Amino acid sequence: MSIVGWGSIGVGAVVLALSVVGALGPTIPAAEASAFRAVNGLPDWLFVPLWVPMQLGNLVVGTVAGLAVALLLGEVHVAVAVVLAVVLKLVAERVLRHRMARHLEVRQRPGTSEPGARLRGADVPATGPSFPSGHVILVAAVACVVVDVLSGWWALGWFAVPLLVMLGRVYVGAHNPLDVTAGLGAGLLVGGALAVVLG
Repeated sequence: MSIVGWGSIGVGAVVLALSVVGALGPTIPAAEASAFRAVNGLPDWLFVPLWVPMQLGNLVVGTVAGLAVALLLGEVHVAVAVVLAVVLKLVAERVLRHRMARHLEVRQRPGTSEPGARLRGADVPATGPSFPSGHVILVAAVACVVVDVLSGWWALGWFAVPLLVMLGRVYVGAHNPLDVTAGLGAGLLVGGALAVVLG
């Protein structure tokens, strides 16, 4: 039985539910806007240290990293879980956006929804729906299935990666805070379920 898997499902469900409830209002909540400004306003020198781990949320990079760990450990079931995590990331993102369709006008990228947002990087979109963060869904899901076969500091390190990606996505101005917490919740649900089923 996968303790990590069941724990991820439980935490993911709570985080996702709270994120969705918080995102249902007619405007970006004041507390969320304040949190965005605090992170987005951090010093420019943090761009490279946050940009590097943030790439693990990229569909290609995150998939390759997860498969590399699985192959290095000789864990075929982890490689299968990584591929399934990528597919389910796309499904979860689409389902959440469909369910939140009435609220996506409010849940726009910070370049539209946050006055004075700093967009860092040429690939950061200024417009379009941003709930939930697909980068965070992917990296959290892959972390769940990989961490189940790791131990000690390696496992803790993998669980730190989604948090860095969350911080990075807000820092570069790609997402508001509830976008990334929703991505974390969805990713933990996906990864936890895969860890339970395939573990």
